[in-house]
Amino acid sequence: MLTSRAAQPLPVAARVNRFSYAIRNIVAEARAVEARGMRVRYLNIGDPVAFGFQTPPHLIEAATRAMRDGHNGYLPSAGIPAAREAVAADATARGMAVSADRVLMTTGTSEGIDLALNALVDEGDEVLVPMPTYPLYTAVLATINARPRYYRTDPSRDWLPDLDHLRTLVTPRTRVLVTIDPNNPTGAVYPASVRRSLIEFAERHNLTILADEVYAELGFDGPVPLLATLDPDAPIISLSSLSKAYLAPGWRTGWLVVGATPRLDHALAAMKKLADGRLCSPGPMQYAVAAAVTGDRSHQATFRRALAARARVTTEALNAIPGMRCVAPRAAFYAMPALTLPPGRTDEEYVLGLLRATGILCVYGSGFGMPADQGTFRIVFLADPAELASIYADIAAFTRDYLEHAG
Repeated sequence: MLTSRAAQPLPVAARVNRFSYAIRNIVAEARAVEARGMRVRYLNIGDPVAFGFQTPPHLIEAATRAMRDGHNGYLPSAGIPAAREAVAADATARGMAVSADRVLMTTGTSEGIDLALNALVDEGDEVLVPMPTYPLYTAVLATINARPRYYRTDPSRDWLPDLDHLRTLVTPRTRVLVTIDPNNPTGAVYPASVRRSLIEFAERHNLTILADEVYAELGFDGPVPLLATLDPDAPIISLSSLSKAYLAPGWRTGWLVVGATPRLDHALAAMKKLADGRLCSPGPMQYAVAAAVTGDRSHQATFRRALAARARVTTEALNAIPGMRCVAPRAAFYAMPALTLPPGRTDEEYVLGLLRATGILCVYGSGFGMPADQGTFRIVFLADPAELASIYADIAAFTRDYLEHAG
């Protein structure tokens, strides 16, 4: 029998210490608040189903029919032909002409991000990401030991990219330009002129564009065109999923579409090779993809109207709070207000104070790459408008008290 030893933790990989995902990390503090008996209002994760929006019935029927029909085994690594063909046909109809063999089904957009960055970026390489950014990009780069280079987006110009700043960041190690349009976490939508400038910039520096277009169908003025429609030959990899516009986030069913240019053939082969190692993305849900992208989408118009109404409530209420400003979102269900903080205070301190005092859980802007002293935080505004009005009244009361006693 082995003698007992002092309990010593076994070592873990150093890369784990570089990995951070604030959207989920902050939930531990929320659980502590709940343990003290306070109700927490979760505005940290963009899950429409959690706020009462329902997955369209024809998608549920397609997935359950697949289960009943016995489609419960492993699938081709790249995805079932019907799903890939449907995504390719949809992209082509929207102006990004591709064949099904350039579509790869993924476990949500998150896996698409992981596959693309691992295929395109070596240790020590650099990737241009917007600031603020969706934090999974920087988390994946940390595991690769690659370097994110943040290009500013400007709240005084509706959170549009600062192209002059972007041009200063390119080095010989730069490999990828990430665009998130419509944007998470700001709700911004980029005009065609900015989008063309981003494509021209990438072409000039021989960069692949990783275009995160998960929210393309949730523009308040209607669906936002895919970036590749502006230049079919540009080296663009488009990412999307069933999670947001099709109201099925828990299904973890996403895809990436690799532009038709032969310059991306090696990248496509590399992503397929990496995908082989994880066997396949979830099976029965892939059988709902064709139903989603070729079937009834009337729920999207209803969803867009509901989001636009919530965005108005959000913008008006937050801009009425002294010291706070909020750019009106134009898509999706996020806003990123900013509070003018007292000297020495941080966005995380404010967000944690708000949580502990009111039970309202948001995510601090520094978790998205913003400077901690700028007082930014992200709000998910999926709750009912009446509930949002109550939440914003509580934020206003807390903020007044916070600023009065922060000195």
